[in-house]
Amino acid sequence: MSERITGASALVRALEIEGVDVLFGYPGGVALPVFDALYHSEKVRTILPRHEQGAVHAADGYARVTGKPGVALTTSGPGATNTITGLANAFMDSIPMVVITAQVATHVIGTDAFQESDMTGITMPITKHNYLVTQAADLPEVLKEAFHIATTGRPGPVLIDLPVDVSKGEFDWYYPETVSLPGYKPTYKGHAKQVKQAAQMITKARKPLLYVGGGVISSNAANEIKELAELMQLPVTTTMLGKGAFPEDHHLWIGMPGMHGAKYTNYSITETDLLIGVGVRFDDRVTGKLSTFASKAKVIHIDIDPAEIGKNKAVDVPIVGDARGILGAITAELRKMGSEPRTDAWMRAIDDWRNRFPLHYAKEEGVLYPQLVVERIDALTRDREVVLTTEVGQNQMWACQYFKLRGPRMWATSGGLGTMGYGFPAALGCAAGRPDALVVNVAGDGSIQMNIQEMATAKLNDLPVKNVILNNGYLGMVRQWQELFYGKRYASSVLDRDCPDFVKLAEAYGCFGIRVTSPDELDAALTAAFEFDGPAIVDCRVVEEECVWPMVAPGGSIDEMLGGVPGGPVSEMLDDDLIEEVWE
Repeated sequence: MSERITGASALVRALEIEGVDVLFGYPGGVALPVFDALYHSEKVRTILPRHEQGAVHAADGYARVTGKPGVALTTSGPGATNTITGLANAFMDSIPMVVITAQVATHVIGTDAFQESDMTGITMPITKHNYLVTQAADLPEVLKEAFHIATTGRPGPVLIDLPVDVSKGEFDWYYPETVSLPGYKPTYKGHAKQVKQAAQMITKARKPLLYVGGGVISSNAANEIKELAELMQLPVTTTMLGKGAFPEDHHLWIGMPGMHGAKYTNYSITETDLLIGVGVRFDDRVTGKLSTFASKAKVIHIDIDPAEIGKNKAVDVPIVGDARGILGAITAELRKMGSEPRTDAWMRAIDDWRNRFPLHYAKEEGVLYPQLVVERIDALTRDREVVLTTEVGQNQMWACQYFKLRGPRMWATSGGLGTMGYGFPAALGCAAGRPDALVVNVAGDGSIQMNIQEMATAKLNDLPVKNVILNNGYLGMVRQWQELFYGKRYASSVLDRDCPDFVKLAEAYGCFGIRVTSPDELDAALTAAFEFDGPAIVDCRVVEEECVWPMVAPGGSIDEMLGGVPGGPVSEMLDDDLIEEVWE
């Protein structure tokens, strides 16, 4: 005998079948049937954020560290439109999510009803797919498809807009075992001829370089990257979203490329004769001036999304498919060919650059440098399972440069969209997904305030995230650009370091707060925060006008880097002629 069930109950049951254990949701009038159904679920934990943007960022962070799709639920109108930034962020970074927005009843859609918004229209450019459900009986099929689309091929967010009458409507329960999407068939297995061609090119190359991005994380291909790199002794550069795909204490790892990459990393890309791009999209912040990016190299590009291959950079060997399987096939082909490493001279050259042009900062005695703060976070968490998140700006770049990841899914940051306010709510999702890990959010004093209200979420849901604020009294990256390109006219980029008082703010939420003003206080403060049984804020009063070096100016070639001369003061780092030439 069939079971009659409401759309809301069907949605919750489908979430349980799909293995969803955490949902980040904010209720409202037309969402109440679904929240009422969630109230009875023993399998899905519902976490109430303090803003819908926080809900979606938390779902995003959860997905990055677990590999499972993140799920968020909001009400209609402003509740739904508040998800836009989070959806765009996940879309740009290829993060699997299912976001459910409640909607006004079907018979008033299009009448400008109270708290109505056209979510399918609004989100079409920033979701992998979206649905407006008009019948309760369609919900099981829609949910099955949504989770399938979000997690297969190139991952991404899927939105389901759910009218209130549909969530109240009844139908005979069923749940499909499979999906039928004839127009959606991602390619997973790389073309055998192209795999063989790639192996032959790797064998012949004298200066090969693996250029690894977030697609390797999505594909769970970190082991395959390591096996290939070690077999042929290939140097590896990882993008900001690929951070953790290769162990950063390994001799073959040569850092992050691009605008704030190390000089030795960008020199290596400039001189390579074979660039092997895996799960990357040749983003402008990596490539700089495209015509000079890896201009001496043949290019192999491996990506599951055929639209990315050749989009920005001409490719010699395109391989469409899943990175994990393709890397394994290339390694197998190399073993079959009896290929051996030929990169001794190349690695010596890279090591020479690494020794001559290291990442560095002034380290003046008694001065609290932001880079030192990140270094000490790294050192103090070496023996722990740690997940690092960041906000966006200088704090993000220093975290990329000075925190060394040991493996994948230990890192969450906003890449393509560059979303200030991302790091803290994402950290909450990381803590929900990885409750045994120490979760640390490296923040700026500007970006942390964009979603600081989530301190309440952290406190009341036992999500002991540690916020370490690099408090320099500025919107730091904006200030840096104004210093370099706008004559130090700090228009709307100056903040008051005492407004708010972050220590008092933490305490107001019932959390731990501590301030650091000198290097001597740093380790004790970080240790106290890390050992505190709950959320914490460490307010680090760092040097105010520190810049992120090196830097490639917008439109410049990545081998034309400003700053980064070891031991030199800032005035000696800058080449004014180069700044003018590149900026123009």
